[in-house]
Amino acid sequence: MGSLALEHALAAASRGLAVLPLSRNKLPALRSPHHARGPASAAPSSPTTPHDPPSPYSGGLTEPPEKPCHGECGLLGHGVHDATSDPEGVRALFAAAPWATGYGIACGRPPLHLVGLDLDVKNGTDSLGALERLADAHDFTLPPTTTVLTPSGGRHLWLRGPRDTAVPNSVGRLAPGIDVRGSGGYLVGPGSVTVRGTYRLAPGSLSQPPAPIPPGLLALLLPPPPGRRGGEQYAASYDRLGDGGPGAALIHFVRGAPVGQRNARLFWAACRAYETGRGDTLAEPLAHAAMASGLPEREARTTIASACHRAARFPAS
Repeated sequence: MGSLALEHALAAASRGLAVLPLSRNKLPALRSPHHARGPASAAPSSPTTPHDPPSPYSGGLTEPPEKPCHGECGLLGHGVHDATSDPEGVRALFAAAPWATGYGIACGRPPLHLVGLDLDVKNGTDSLGALERLADAHDFTLPPTTTVLTPSGGRHLWLRGPRDTAVPNSVGRLAPGIDVRGSGGYLVGPGSVTVRGTYRLAPGSLSQPPAPIPPGLLALLLPPPPGRRGGEQYAASYDRLGDGGPGAALIHFVRGAPVGQRNARLFWAACRAYETGRGDTLAEPLAHAAMASGLPEREARTTIASACHRAARFPAS
């Protein structure tokens, strides 16, 4: 199994992607050298434990370094920081982890600066539909791009990120069921075998390179610019509106949005406001309510502008 994983990893490395060996649990196969794991000859407790068996590098250091080590110590076992596109380096990683059954692809690295959208379908989540609604709301088009099918029925969309901007990782922030793999994260590569099954390229993806990330989508993925006020500082301006003011129900609906639903609630409320002719009046209070719930200012105002644009295209009858 290790030789097959190595073969897939080398193929990815030949395209400039930095890779690292993964266990069946989709975790880095090599343990950190900064934590004692017992003698190197110890047998694994289970064939499916996250990092089985212990790394030959695990018997040296017993205390973690004072500062986080990203591989500066010269040993293997630093997770995504081990990732490399050098063929000899890839072979060395897999030689140190012959039990690896898959490989990870480091995101945010040149030349592609890969950004991955992990679309989950667990518990009936329609993550693809949510992404399509975001695309409609924020006026961007999802381009054809490399797509990997996951064993659970979901999919990973690979996109090329900007050279000079780090896209952060997030879980459910964009929408329920959508996780983002950016700088410091990794994607499970196609051909990897896990406890749940095998990751495979979607039909037609073999010749489809990662497409550039649409600017409208990139704006949703990036944090607000430095110096912007936090959501807590908007709470007071929201409270001054009073519970009985115009659109109080919509404002309350937006401010009470849980993580993962803030953008969707704001867009719905802003659409209702514009449909009833109160959009211009409620735009600012709705923005403040969204920011009080934790939505970044730029994202809140972009969402309201999208609702205004939609109302102009599809006026209420």
